[in-house]
Amino acid sequence: MIFNTFERMVAFRYLRARRQEGFISVIAIFSLLGIALGVATLIIVMSVMNGFRAELLGRILGINGHLAVMSATSDLGDYGALAQKVKSVSGVLAVVPQVEGQVLASGAGNAASGALVRGVPAEDLAKIPSVAQHLSPGTMQSFDEDSVILGYRLAQKLGLRPGGEVKLISPEGNPTPFGTVPRMKSYKVAGTFDVGMSEYDSSIVFMTLPAAQLFFKHPDAVTSLEIWVNNPDNARAIGYRILAGLPRGDRVIDWQQANSSLFTAVEVERNVMFLILTLIIVVAAFNIISSMIMMVKDKGHDIAILRTMGASRGMILRIFMLSGASIGIVGTIAGFALGLAFAENIEAIRQFIQRVAGVDVFNPTIYFLSQMPSKVDSIQVAYVVVMALALSFLATLYPSWRAARLDPVEALRYE
Repeated sequence: MIFNTFERMVAFRYLRARRQEGFISVIAIFSLLGIALGVATLIIVMSVMNGFRAELLGRILGINGHLAVMSATSDLGDYGALAQKVKSVSGVLAVVPQVEGQVLASGAGNAASGALVRGVPAEDLAKIPSVAQHLSPGTMQSFDEDSVILGYRLAQKLGLRPGGEVKLISPEGNPTPFGTVPRMKSYKVAGTFDVGMSEYDSSIVFMTLPAAQLFFKHPDAVTSLEIWVNNPDNARAIGYRILAGLPRGDRVIDWQQANSSLFTAVEVERNVMFLILTLIIVVAAFNIISSMIMMVKDKGHDIAILRTMGASRGMILRIFMLSGASIGIVGTIAGFALGLAFAENIEAIRQFIQRVAGVDVFNPTIYFLSQMPSKVDSIQVAYVVVMALALSFLATLYPSWRAARLDPVEALRYE
């Protein structure tokens, strides 16, 4: 729609309120602020939700494989040959044999905590970037069959440091004539790791594969094979190809199945938040309608004079559409800039608020992550901006139509 110079001049003049039109101007300002805040809030919340999902996915898949091969009835024997067979499948990057078991970890004094032991070959552990890049100095040099690596939050809970000693107690005890005695053994703490995800940092213990096989009594066997693939989104399709070559009774679990409840909850929350926050923009659009209707009623005399001077109905329609749309355009641009600035610096803003207020805004033990993540999706931002502009434009149609349909004779008669 093309607006000529006269239409733009009149439209923008109507937005500058005189003293008797102050109330209309206040409504227009609140409409602009509503759209700006709605757009900014949507961009910020969607960026945080995207960042949370990406960080969660990255950390979960960094310490866990994209696929896991397990036996439905027992341990995986002859896992070396099985691992070679899995590696030959197209798309598979790495296969790590693993022994996993629950223990009670006991540290200094009476400190104790439940933990999950993962026994993996030392050379394979060094190849897992999310773990290898976040180890305390000198950890891999001290990592052997008589030592373990603790999550740093677990080490803090147990009052342990590298070089200390942790006692692991397995619920699967040793049978004796006097009953079952819990199996326990002390290990040296070779070091700690910090992957930035509270659930893992406070519960996982890494052990060499031979030591785990001995402790959990899995001689020449493992509990699972952890598999990394070239594209996590194709994990399920690759899993089907792997399953076709496995012995009957073995099963393959992909990362989506293993974490389905967590990622489904994140996806549902993101969609619900989008719908709820969209209502802010809708309310602001209704404010535009109300302010424009009041403006049309107030400018009835001016509209009549413009019509008698030769202005067409289309010209009147375009004048009021431009007036209303300007509110939405300015508000959308302001919200776009504010939302991007906030989303890009949200961690710095969080830390500032914590320092000023003295409260923990983003507790890592609750939200799994140690920092507030943010990932701006350009497609989602474009969708939010287009939606806000469309709603602003639609909000001007009815008031502009009423202005264009106004009878100049009737308007001047009752003026």
